[in-house]
Amino acid sequence: MIIGIDMGGTHIDGAAIENGVLIASVKHQVDHGNYFASIWQCLEDLLSQVDKDAVERIHLSTTISTNAIIEGRLADVALILQTGPGLQWHFERMGEHIVYLSGSVDHRGILVRNLDMTQLDDAREQLLENPVDALAVISKFSTRNPEFERRIKKYFEGDYNEITMGHTLSGKLNFPRRVRTAYLNAAVSRTFIGFAESMREALRQSSIDAPVFVLKADGGTVDLEGAMSKPVETILSGPAASFMGVRALVDDERSDRVLIDVGGTTTDLFFLVDGVPVFEPLGIEIDGRKTLVRALFSQSIGIGGDSHVRFEEGALKIGPRRYGLPIAFGGDSMTPTDALVYLGKLEGAYRDKCLQAVERMAAEHGFEGVALAEMIVRRMCEEIRQAIERVLDKLNASPVYTIEELLRDRTIRPQAVEIIGGPAASLSGYLEETLCLPVYCPLHHEIANAIGAALAKPTLEINLIADTEREKMSIPERGIYMPIDRTFNWREAEQFALSQVRDAGKALGLEEDQLDAEIVESSSFNMVKGYGGRVDRNIRVKAQIKPGLLEKLRKSD
Repeated sequence: MIIGIDMGGTHIDGAAIENGVLIASVKHQVDHGNYFASIWQCLEDLLSQVDKDAVERIHLSTTISTNAIIEGRLADVALILQTGPGLQWHFERMGEHIVYLSGSVDHRGILVRNLDMTQLDDAREQLLENPVDALAVISKFSTRNPEFERRIKKYFEGDYNEITMGHTLSGKLNFPRRVRTAYLNAAVSRTFIGFAESMREALRQSSIDAPVFVLKADGGTVDLEGAMSKPVETILSGPAASFMGVRALVDDERSDRVLIDVGGTTTDLFFLVDGVPVFEPLGIEIDGRKTLVRALFSQSIGIGGDSHVRFEEGALKIGPRRYGLPIAFGGDSMTPTDALVYLGKLEGAYRDKCLQAVERMAAEHGFEGVALAEMIVRRMCEEIRQAIERVLDKLNASPVYTIEELLRDRTIRPQAVEIIGGPAASLSGYLEETLCLPVYCPLHHEIANAIGAALAKPTLEINLIADTEREKMSIPERGIYMPIDRTFNWREAEQFALSQVRDAGKALGLEEDQLDAEIVESSSFNMVKGYGGRVDRNIRVKAQIKPGLLEKLRKSD
């Protein structure tokens, strides 16, 4: 049995799935004052309906890291940078503590200028006078020679619990993005680790020994230990759960489609080309910061079922703010959910109060109640339509990257829409009229994210590093440190990495048909010694079990 839990901005959903069949589910309001309590209450309710000894894994889609970034609840981080010669970058919104050190390696990873230990001593004194919570250490070209980052970490190791090294987060050559990624990783580390440790303790107290996995932004999962070391990879795991939920509930079809997840606070949009999801080619951007975090392409818009509805200067406005629950569920703010309840499309706990509120607002602005409710719902659908068109214009203006290939000169033309989320069934007819496309709403749409989290395939990655000059190769995740000869090449490294990640997947319990391995990053650069000298190679390959579903959700017998 697998437990899936998805914590969104408004609701937390849970699903228990056994042999591909949904056997229990729950939906609760999120307690924004205590995220852990929300998750634990959801888990307890699920476990009360099933045999907890049968739980094999727990999959979480959590907004812990995302919310910390968006809401500015970040640890105080000092950036220690070695920018080397060449272009100098200015990093904004990276805290108030940036320390620049000399020392550099070139693009081949060869030492150009050594580290000045006096500067490190001065940096320590400076940070003692202005204490911080964590460090992020990033050296230019550290992916090709991480020695400086390792030495700096070792120097400060006794002073800080969290020291993020830039080269551990991505092998891509993009120094500005690596700086921002390392900063965010260090900045959310304390928050995420506190949450993870509380989760572990709660599971221990309940005598649950099941491993915990967290969804990443690319739709794969990482075990809780890996998420604690790289919490930045868990940002935007919510949209990933949305996407996986749609794939779990809807039959695969090789066509261009739009996937829509209507939440309480936001609506997330995804796009498929010939049935294959569009991917972020460089990495996601969050809160204006561009990162190297691999992710499915998604676009969030600030309009959802609980968005604040009001008139401003005679014009109807919806969102992006949300002020608590809809009136129909005990709140005080008019929302699209209230309009749907008024129209009889949704059930509400406080229907009479909702009807009165809609009619009062309608009378204030010269409308009949039904006319206002219809206007609110259709305005919401129109805003979703406009957002889809804006994103399509953006995607169609440049080459489209999917998880399978780069598509050039390919225009995305959606032929259908799939919608999930609490109000999905109520909105589908209105959206069909607005978009002039067939709109499909699957069974269990209201808990699709939790189902997607539960059925997301456990994934893992390995990092192969080979140096033909030193005649050594390592894969730390597999405990492999072995000699190679100087003829070892890039292609051999890729094939060896793929075989090792498949073996690791088997050890994780994946079946043969689930061991779909892929190369995530791969580079080989030459190191030339002297004029006309011998050419050696520094090879780096990152491979992973490709994100996907363990299986589709099946109907119970």
